Amino acid sequence: MNQPTDKQAMNATVDLRKASRREFLKRSAAVAAAAPLADAAAVWAAEQSPVEASPPARKIKLGLIGCGGRGSWLADLFQKHGGYEIHAIADYFDDLAQRAGERFQVDPARRFSGLHGYQRLLASGVEAAAVINVPRFHPVHAHAAVEAGVHVFAAKPVAIDVPGALLVQAAGKRATEKQLCFLVDYQLPTDPINIEVVKRVHEGGLGQLAHVDSVGFSPPWGEPPVATVEDRLRQGRWLSTIALSGDVITENTVHSINAVLWLVGRRPASAIGRALCRRQNPRDDYREVYLITYEFDDGVLWTHRCQSLRNQLEWALDLTAYGDQATATISYRGKSFLRGGPKHYGGGQVVSLYDQGAIRNIATFYQNIVQQRWDNPTVQQAGDDALTAVLGREAATRRCCVTMEELIGENQPLGLDLSGLKT
Repeated sequence: MNQPTDKQAMNATVDLRKASRREFLKRSAAVAAAAPLADAAAVWAAEQSPVEASPPARKIKLGLIGCGGRGSWLADLFQKHGGYEIHAIADYFDDLAQRAGERFQVDPARRFSGLHGYQRLLASGVEAAAVINVPRFHPVHAHAAVEAGVHVFAAKPVAIDVPGALLVQAAGKRATEKQLCFLVDYQLPTDPINIEVVKRVHEGGLGQLAHVDSVGFSPPWGEPPVATVEDRLRQGRWLSTIALSGDVITENTVHSINAVLWLVGRRPASAIGRALCRRQNPRDDYREVYLITYEFDDGVLWTHRCQSLRNQLEWALDLTAYGDQATATISYRGKSFLRGGPKHYGGGQVVSLYDQGAIRNIATFYQNIVQQRWDNPTVQQAGDDALTAVLGREAATRRCCVTMEELIGENQPLGLDLSGLKT
């Protein structure tokens, strides 16, 4: 299903074997010191807009890193697009790699498993790689793909800690330098109604923005019994381990965080909040509840609420932004609109975004490759999304105000001992 990397890369989070430490730190510092990325946020929708159907010009050799439920589901969508050939498969678990290989008719010689399977996949002749494995390993695998000269289609979240987020942003810049595509598979910014709402907000439709409220509600994750670290990597059991998933605020509600940063155009400057573990007799370390208040550099406030509880609330990922003239809502599943003000827009219902967003992204990724679009604007914001989630997680667990500058300066990885896994 989901594939980890080698022990050294896993424990350090950042793989520096193909880039000198000096070069990496230089890139990371430049990313951390960069001004708010309003321009990148503005072009996000342009890249993610629905692509008109046209016969594929050629087939791109695609490698799938992570063969679990979503990985295999996405591979099926890549095949249905018509412009991709599933050329190679990699997963930590050999049985999952073999099963996916049979399903997508991949040559047995190009079905790889173990910690180093992704490296063998990248050397197998693939042109592009879909990184759909455990979130902890997204940065290392995406970075390795770029260094190998391979285009990257990456699942969210792109990282679960600061070193990983900075590595991904550096990899995005490196991809542009090497004339490679790197696209992050967020679905919410692909919806035409959401795009129109955000466009009107950027045109001044809210007046002066005052505050934002966002939610990320999901069913409970649960804590399936595990006997070994290897067990924890199978069938989504990694969700309940913060050092693998990043916790509820990162793995699930990063969709809402992404939407807020897209609308506001920059990442927040600080955060304060609380987190809560409410289940009885917890075996793992994840927390079901986060309540965070972020503040932007101009004083705009943002409250982010996320939960994973058995309280019968519907699954929800959305935000409402309040200006002095109008109110805007953008949703993953629900109605999106801009009510009042000079840019009033009645909006409409956002439907089937889970699949339609992925289909649009797969089409966009193909077009970017064949049309040689190397600007890769989704990567920078996706890194900022991850940094924002980590900022909220740290502020909540420390129970104090934490600034983004402090967080990046600390540059602390989430440690986890994964020794004993097969290579």
